[in-house]
Amino acid sequence: MAKSQLPSKINPYLFFNGRCEEAIEFYRRSLDAQVYASMRFKDNPDQPKAGCNMPPGWENKIMHAELRIGENVIFVSDGGCCAEKPAIQGFGLSLAVHTSAEADKFFAALSEGGKVVAPQSKTFFSSRFGMVTDRFGVLWIILVV
Repeated sequence: MAKSQLPSKINPYLFFNGRCEEAIEFYRRSLDAQVYASMRFKDNPDQPKAGCNMPPGWENKIMHAELRIGENVIFVSDGGCCAEKPAIQGFGLSLAVHTSAEADKFFAALSEGGKVVAPQSKTFFSSRFGMVTDRFGVLWIILVV
């Protein structure tokens, strides 16, 4: 298959409404996430577009960062020009791991300050499956594959 015919890559992009730096640190501790790129609004070489409603003092907030979790990349940002507070709803991130010990570790870490939606248990499709909404409102589906 020619390179131009390869499927495009999809990366989740999460907006944290001013709490991105806190979220990055939480995911570093909880999921062993690695920060691959990070840019603050003050480092943007382009001026904000007219009509951008960036709150005062957001110059040091995260404009864009890339987190690598295992083989996956998640984009994150504080938001910036959003007129409304973004809501994280209507989707979840699935974290597939290889052992029950990994599932337990990540589930416990993501539950800290969050809310368990479905406690971990054995199912017909996985030796360990559970769902948790973390402290930032992101739904995580954790299962052993």
